[in-house]
Amino acid sequence: MSHSHRSHRRRKKTTTGKLGLAGALTGALGIGAVAAVIIVLRPDAPGSPSMAGTGRDTSQNGSAPSGVPSGGPTPMSAPKAGRELSFTTPEGFGYTLAAVRSGTDRQPLSTSQAPKDGETYAYADYVLTNSQRRPKPLDFPADLFMPRDSVPSSARERCMPQPGVPDTMCTLPNHSEVTARIGDAKAPFAQDGDTVLPAGGSYIVRVASDLPVSDGTASRDLRLFVWDARFTSDRKGVEIPLP
Repeated sequence: MSHSHRSHRRRKKTTTGKLGLAGALTGALGIGAVAAVIIVLRPDAPGSPSMAGTGRDTSQNGSAPSGVPSGGPTPMSAPKAGRELSFTTPEGFGYTLAAVRSGTDRQPLSTSQAPKDGETYAYADYVLTNSQRRPKPLDFPADLFMPRDSVPSSARERCMPQPGVPDTMCTLPNHSEVTARIGDAKAPFAQDGDTVLPAGGSYIVRVASDLPVSDGTASRDLRLFVWDARFTSDRKGVEIPLP
């Protein structure tokens, strides 16, 4: 009995020792795992660059933000412009617009494709200003309208009238692009997948038709209107007067 009892105690001690060693190893591994989690969750640990507070979308990998040419908008001085009009979105974003010029060009934007003989594209330039003291998303409030009879018959059904705009005018599908920044305005930048206008910055925006118009279309016949419900509560077009 005595031998059996001593053997049992030795086995118990041995088992206890093994359990103690296993527990110590498990504890050490647990501490290591926690430390690893802390390191992973702290990207600004010493020796690691921190992106906190940069306000930039690092997933862009240096590509140009949407609505901005690949080389970025060029700097320029303030152009002569018409009367400024202000608009505010339901989210509280404020924009100021002032028309600069309108005209026709066979390639008004870098993405425009060469039109057929006897056709060209319509465009207009306007000043877009972030009228607030905080960055906000880039938006293009204005659309370009042209006389319906200046649109080739093949595209006329895609030229849409809008309430508040003269019945003789319509707007074709179009694209807008920030072509220049005025004065010391900083370039628009990408943030969380959006293109953002720096606070207080003013920019030249060009809106150009995707479909051609007759090459006899006069500049004076092209006009800018804001009609989208995000900017006009009654959905009636508001003209941005040319100088």
